[in-house]
Amino acid sequence: MDRATQEVEYEQMLLSRHGLLTHRKGRRKDGLLERSAYVLLSRIRVQGPMSVGELSEAFDLDVSTLNRQTAAVLREGYVERIPDPDGGMARKFRITEEGARTLDAEREGMVSSLERVMADWPDEDISAFAGYLRRFNSDIERLGGRPWPRP
Repeated sequence: MDRATQEVEYEQMLLSRHGLLTHRKGRRKDGLLERSAYVLLSRIRVQGPMSVGELSEAFDLDVSTLNRQTAAVLREGYVERIPDPDGGMARKFRITEEGARTLDAEREGMVSSLERVMADWPDEDISAFAGYLRRFNSDIERLGGRPWPRP
């Protein structure tokens, strides 16, 4: 294995432990979204209403896992079940105004945290880092056959 690849693995492991994504009892310390809800709402917002089956395919997760996750965000009022806008039989989940407000607040908090971390970085370094992350994620998505729609 290439030494640089080992360094990427190690740094990725460290990144996953940092406080930007710290959760307690299914909720962030500041009371906003749990990580799975953040990702789920982000996907529904960018793609539009989705069924449990579509979410299962998009995330490569069991339907039972998605049922638990969608039940949690439904209970919080972050999504609502609607008939398929395209006339299909499956009901779909659509983000609510409350879900959108909560997602926006969570995203603003994340961006604020990132801005504090990178306060001393030149804009060019931040742009380059964003480009590398986009490329890294896009290649993972390509290899997994599950592209993530980007706004």
